[in-house]
Amino acid sequence: MTNRMTLRFLSLAENVGLARVAVASLASQTRFSLQDVDEIKVAVSEAVSNAIIHGYLGKTDGWVQVDCLLDNSGLTVTVEDWGVGIEDVELARQPAYSRDPERMGLGFVFMESFMHGLTVESIPGQGTRVEMRRLVTISGELSRDAQ
Repeated sequence: MTNRMTLRFLSLAENVGLARVAVASLASQTRFSLQDVDEIKVAVSEAVSNAIIHGYLGKTDGWVQVDCLLDNSGLTVTVEDWGVGIEDVELARQPAYSRDPERMGLGFVFMESFMHGLTVESIPGQGTRVEMRRLVTISGELSRDAQ
C-alpha cells in the first residue's frame, strides 16, 4: 500500500493543528500504534511550528508545505518553507539552542526523538526543508517491511 498527501498553507499558527491532524489521519491508514501516531503528531507540530515561527519570523503571508509518503514500511514527512533559512543547521539542532530567548530550543530534539530519521537542509535567505521518517514497528521491533 502506498499513499501520498500534500498540504500547502499560510504561515499562520492555527495551521499547526491542521497539519498535525492531516498527517495523523494519513498515518492511521497503516499499522502504526496510537503511541506512534501521537509521536508523529508531536514531530510534525514541531517542524511546522519552526517553519512558521523561525522561517517567517511571525509573518503570516509565507507558505508552508507538508508532503507525506506512506508505504508499508512507514511514513516520510517533509516540511518546507521559503523563509529566512538557518545560518548554522548543526548549531540549530543542538538541545536548548534558539535564536529566540522566549523559546526552549527543543524542536529538533523532539523530531529526532520521535522519528527514525531526520534530515535538515537550509539555505539562508531561501528557506528550510525538514524530512522525517517513521518506520512501522510491531511490539517495539521493526516490521519486515521496514527492514
